[in-house]
Amino acid sequence: MLKVSSSKVSIELLRTRAESGLKTLYVADALAMPVHWYYRAYDIQSQFPGGITDFEAAPNYHPSSIMSLHSTNGGGRRSKESRSQKEIIGDVILKGKRDKWGVSNTHYHHGMPAGSNTLNAHCARAVTRSLTANSARYSKDAFIESYISLLTSDPARHPDTYAESYHRAFFANLENGIPPENCGSKTHDTASIGGLITLAPIVISERFAGANLETTQRICMEHLWLTHPDKVLAQVSSDYVFLLDALLFSNRQQGTHFLRELLSKQFTNLNFEQLKNEAKDGDEAIIGQRFSTACYISDSWPAVLYLAYRYHLNLLDGLISNTNLGGDNVHRGSILGVLLGIANAKTVDNLFNKLIDKEIIQEEIKNLLDTALSKRI
Repeated sequence: MLKVSSSKVSIELLRTRAESGLKTLYVADALAMPVHWYYRAYDIQSQFPGGITDFEAAPNYHPSSIMSLHSTNGGGRRSKESRSQKEIIGDVILKGKRDKWGVSNTHYHHGMPAGSNTLNAHCARAVTRSLTANSARYSKDAFIESYISLLTSDPARHPDTYAESYHRAFFANLENGIPPENCGSKTHDTASIGGLITLAPIVISERFAGANLETTQRICMEHLWLTHPDKVLAQVSSDYVFLLDALLFSNRQQGTHFLRELLSKQFTNLNFEQLKNEAKDGDEAIIGQRFSTACYISDSWPAVLYLAYRYHLNLLDGLISNTNLGGDNVHRGSILGVLLGIANAKTVDNLFNKLIDKEIIQEEIKNLLDTALSKRI
């Protein structure tokens, strides 16, 4: 494994990189939100001629939505069996949103205005707050409390209409009396890119507060297991944590090719230059043909790595390309955004400043970094 020295990295640069990565997570999420889970590129072009280049509201009609087929009582698709006495969607989480689940072609993020963030991004914010409240150290109990509060609050503390299978399964198990630390449930899509979204605040907080890389990787695996108990995803999480760590603590100057070098050395199974050459007419030659645009980690992770390699110095272009590729672009983009934001030590300010929750997100990030970095001084 490539070793990266942190001896010459200033506190100021560490802070800038971390702040940029976290801000870009929310930018990427909001940018892709209106065309999340669109599986035909022409549907994106039909509703948004020229593609998405700025924040947009979620359209009323979603051409690929199968939300009406998903279970409202637990993970996976609908069945005749009820997994809890209450209906999870409407009674336990997403209160007031149950009526949107039975209608064909309902947008997964129904009614969300331009610049708003999806549920998993709000979960990353919940993790951020729980870390700050616990002196920048991860606590399983603090996360669980914050997570349950976020999803069950009434009125809602997030704007989303949809909850992925892992959320529904977790709360079905919780309603059935299972201890919260054991409520994570494995389904067909547990090993998905969305499981990684809450890790970046943990990596930044723990590493800045003094934990070493190996300890941070273990903490992230244990955190992941609470909602995404899957060994393959756990291994990918360790690779992702390593990348974040290497980018944060690199003593290389911004504007170099360090991200490309890092990816090439770490992921020798992917010939990035060959992939880039194959995509001379568009990234859909890679993401959509070679790799699926769906959430499954077997394809979504190499898709993220490819986009990070290709757009290592072109943050906005990378986010726009990811968005218009469709599929699970929200979660794929969130991970890509963290990598590119840290690598370039900047975000897309004109977009970040248009986020609906810009002020509170900025404050949450500042509070986390103030708390974590105080441990290093």
